[in-house]
Amino acid sequence: MAPRLGATRLIAVDGPSGAGKTTFALRLAKQLDAPVVHTDDLLDGWDDQFTFWERLERQVLGPLRRGETATYRRYQWHLGKFAGPPVRVDPAPAVLVEGVSAARREIRPELSLAVFVVAPSDLRLRRSVARDGDDSIAFRAYLERWRAAEDRHFAEDDTRAAADLIVDGEATTGDDRFTLLRERGDGVGP
Repeated sequence: MAPRLGATRLIAVDGPSGAGKTTFALRLAKQLDAPVVHTDDLLDGWDDQFTFWERLERQVLGPLRRGETATYRRYQWHLGKFAGPPVRVDPAPAVLVEGVSAARREIRPELSLAVFVVAPSDLRLRRSVARDGDDSIAFRAYLERWRAAEDRHFAEDDTRAAADLIVDGEATTGDDRFTLLRERGDGVGP
């Protein structure tokens, strides 16, 4: 796996909400001793589902590409703004970017590895509701719109087909194993 973002091996962990991207990314990061940038931390609220990319490029990818330390502030969802201490991401042999659209078409030439995590729709919905702590009818309606936008993005971007690995995020065991469903070029699997 050659570095393609300057001297960094950029690894994208993508997939729909609730699929298990964060769990997979954190486990992989631990094995690689690599930092993880969560795209949810760079969204400027609920309406920034896909338009945050310029912020990620300017604050994280650009500096890392130049061999510089990246810094950004996390979006504080309860405050509705970016706040808190700056997050530092020092140049490293590998850096993971985790979140919906992390493996989008425009970054693929600089990715050393693209992972797409999948899980059944009903499980993803349960996880999203549990994570966000809101089981109201209004939240579920909003979440369904969010998920429909993800589906459109993945179809237009052809994200899953372009991924190097497809990982089953359904398993919730406490170990570090995940089921690999497909490796690019193997011609088998979903």
